[in-house]
Formats: sequence, C-alpha cells, structure tokens
Amino acid sequence: MPGCPLLFGRKGVKMEINLDAGRLAVFIGGFLLFLLLETLRPARPWHGERGSRLAFNVGVAALNTVLVRVFIYVPMLLWTVHVEEQGWGISRWLGLYGWTEIIVSLVVLDFFDYLWHRGNHRWRFLWRFHKGHHADTGMDVGTALRFHPGELFLSGGAKALWVLVWGPTPVAWFLFELLVSLCAQFHHSNIDFPDPVERWLSRFIVTPRFHAAHHAVERRVGDANFSTILSCWDPLFRSYANPGSRSAPAWAAMGLGLPQERDKAFSIRAWLEEPLRSRNLDLGVAGAREDPAQQ
Repeated sequence: MPGCPLLFGRKGVKMEINLDAGRLAVFIGGFLLFLLLETLRPARPWHGERGSRLAFNVGVAALNTVLVRVFIYVPMLLWTVHVEEQGWGISRWLGLYGWTEIIVSLVVLDFFDYLWHRGNHRWRFLWRFHKGHHADTGMDVGTALRFHPGELFLSGGAKALWVLVWGPTPVAWFLFELLVSLCAQFHHSNIDFPDPVERWLSRFIVTPRFHAAHHAVERRVGDANFSTILSCWDPLFRSYANPGSRSAPAWAAMGLGLPQERDKAFSIRAWLEEPLRSRNLDLGVAGAREDPAQQ
C-alpha cells in the first residue's frame, strides 16, 4: 500500500521508500524552508496582505490534499506500477534502466510538464481552470499551493498519459513528483538573487525571478516562461521572456496576478466558480498571438 515501505527497481536500481512519509517530509520541509527565507529576505514588499493570502492558499491546499490522495495519488501510483509490469512505454523499448533511466525520465517528464503548462495558457478550456492559480494578486511560497481541484484532475489525466507513453519506473515517477513540488515552492517564493547569481542559475533551473515574470499582469511576459524544473525549454521553444533585473523586474510595471476583478482573488466562492466565469478568460489565448522572444 502507498503508506508502507515499498521496494522499487528495474535491474540496476533498488530503492526502498515510504511513499507517504517521503512525500510529506519534502513538502513540509520545502514549504517551511522557503517560508523562512522569504520572511527573512523578501524580494517584494508584503503590503500587509501576507497573512490572509497565506491562510487562503493553505486552506486550498488542505482541500486539494484530500482530493488528490484519494482520486489521483493512489491511482497514479498503481497505474505506474501496472505500466512497468506490462513493459509499456518508450523507456522500456529503449532498454533504459538504473540511474540512466531515472535521469532521462526526469528530463522527459519535465518536458511533458512544460508542454502541459503551455497548453494551459493556450487552450481556453484548460485556462478556465488554470487562471485560478494566476488570480493570486501576489506571489510567495503559498501561491504554489493555489490550484483549482478541476485543474488537478485534468493534470492527473494528462500525467497518466505521460506514464503510458514514456513508461518511467515508479522510482523515477516518485522522484519527479517530489522535484515538481519542491521546485514549485522554490520558484513561487518571494526571494531573489543578485543579478550575477540569477543569470547563472536561471540558465539551468527555473528561479523565483524567472517565474515571477510568468505571473505578471502584463501579458507580454505573463504569457511566457512556462518551464517548471529545467529552464531550457522556454528558450528552445521560443516562449522565453526576460524577467528583468533585481532593481527593475519585468512584472514591476503592472504588478502580479490577473487584471480583472482582483478584489475577488481570495473569495472561496469566486475561486471555486473560476472555471465558470468569463473574467480574464481571453488573456491566455490572446497572449498566444505574440511571440515573447521577439518582444
């Protein structure tokens, strides 16, 4: 069962992990670490709204945790094990195993995640759910918790297809999910680095400044920078927008979040009804008409 220690492995890798304990430890540890860092050295002023924003987003996470565990987490684990047992997926056909399989799977799954995230901004039906995440009028580690349940179910279906197509081992899938959680907390947190450090680090991974541009109200930069772990996908596929400097970030002109009905950003009812409402509906589709790389 998912709460018990399991031994996973294909040929060269053996790993015994307690899925629930490991997942929970990484989630809580990462959240507390970045919460502490953004408290000590915030990149952006809090404007007195931090407590209410954090309480709202933690409440969203509590609801989603129950739904995800019952309807997504356990079925996805069982599905991943079944796919491996059947020998399905490109990684199996290529004969990948051991640490090679894990590393290649992490890169491939991160690429799939980039495509999925970009699709959430391009296809109106998906954007209906994803805009609930972008409706946050600021950005900190709590924003990493703010996802509509509908988006999580849609994402779960997409991930089931990724597993079928690629065929990662349960170990590789488990590590990918941990990395996504940790990286999301990191790049949503209200921290920043000196410009030389930022320029070097953002060549490899998504940084808070890199992702803050993605949350900008201004669509020229807000409809770009879709990467989750590795930052290379946006330059490769012409969806990169320069996040600016520490003193002049790209989001500064119009702020963070979405432009319409910002006063409803922390209404439970408005958040739940977000997919049914027309506010901010055309932003993602409209942004697709522009190429951020040419701005």
